[in-house]
Amino acid sequence: MLICHVVGARPNFMKAAPVIRALRRVHNTRQLLVHTGQHYDANMSDVFFQQLDMPSPDVNLQVGSGSHAQQTAQIMSRFETVLLEHSPELVVVYGDVNSTVAATLVCSKLGIRVAHVEAGLRSFDRTMPEEINRLVTDQLADLLFVPSEDGRENLLREGIAPDKIHLVGNVMIDTLQRMLPEAVERIPSNLPARYVLVTLHRPSNVDDPIWLKSVLDALQSVAKDTPVLFPVHPRTRERLERAGLDAKGMQFLEPMPYMEFLALQTKAFAVITDSGGIQEETTFLGIPCFTLRENTERPVTITLGTNTLVGRDLPSLQLHLDCLLAGERKPWTIPPLWDGFASDRIADVISASIAPDHPLQASVTALGATR
Repeated sequence: MLICHVVGARPNFMKAAPVIRALRRVHNTRQLLVHTGQHYDANMSDVFFQQLDMPSPDVNLQVGSGSHAQQTAQIMSRFETVLLEHSPELVVVYGDVNSTVAATLVCSKLGIRVAHVEAGLRSFDRTMPEEINRLVTDQLADLLFVPSEDGRENLLREGIAPDKIHLVGNVMIDTLQRMLPEAVERIPSNLPARYVLVTLHRPSNVDDPIWLKSVLDALQSVAKDTPVLFPVHPRTRERLERAGLDAKGMQFLEPMPYMEFLALQTKAFAVITDSGGIQEETTFLGIPCFTLRENTERPVTITLGTNTLVGRDLPSLQLHLDCLLAGERKPWTIPPLWDGFASDRIADVISASIAPDHPLQASVTALGATR
């Protein structure tokens, strides 16, 4: 059986790596890795793939940037050719980027089964392109792997058949756990004893120069009490330069590879972000996280984890940080099944869908049950 993995952006590789690794032990299975090239990333070097213990992509569609419609259309056109050439029995898509929905649409037309890793996440905000991608992908996919119970409930509410839904945990935590020991070794020796780490890149935060200045003013206020380290996303840097804004008391850094950024997270006093993945990582690491968004597709990071939605209430950000400085922090726990074995559970389900009575399946199922 040939399983095709489709990735379109750097976070997709972080999710695909443990799944590819887990599927290596499934008997009579070959794997094909397709990178759509939706996001070009200069940091995707041989070292990156070695760290993830995954092969370089077998196919790169080299779609590049463009509008949502242009990207989706080009991915569909080029990916169809790959499918017709290789004829995979199953295509695995990840997350919520344009390549996720584009690949799913093509597979649906060709009658090829689709597995969606990180299914069921909902922000309930259809102004976000990612939300549209999630909704469409989950309606068409055959196997839906959800990271938390809220994802399962969302899918059932939308009429998805229960036998398609599999609660497996969070594959990003698989990668985080695997890379954490090496990341700890890379912690810079010159870090402040206490600092706040910041990441911002979403259009809602960086495209409006008036709001962006308000955010920057709030961060500068934070920096008066606690050093602020701010690895600046290229999109954000361009918006800051266009608006004539600068650091003023903060430490602007270049964008970082995953390992180096993870090292900074492990020692941060708090993280301020608008990234979905960082909400998950800080929850696992036990680092207080304040999210500059009105909603999140990962509510479990709020109900169980360390995350707090700040939205556009910037004074509350300072209030939350003041409470943190005073030693007050919300109770938290790591969500169920965020244990580093989500990819093994995914392999378990895929293996069963290939050959339920295969002799290896009993051992795979037993392995998953012990975790």
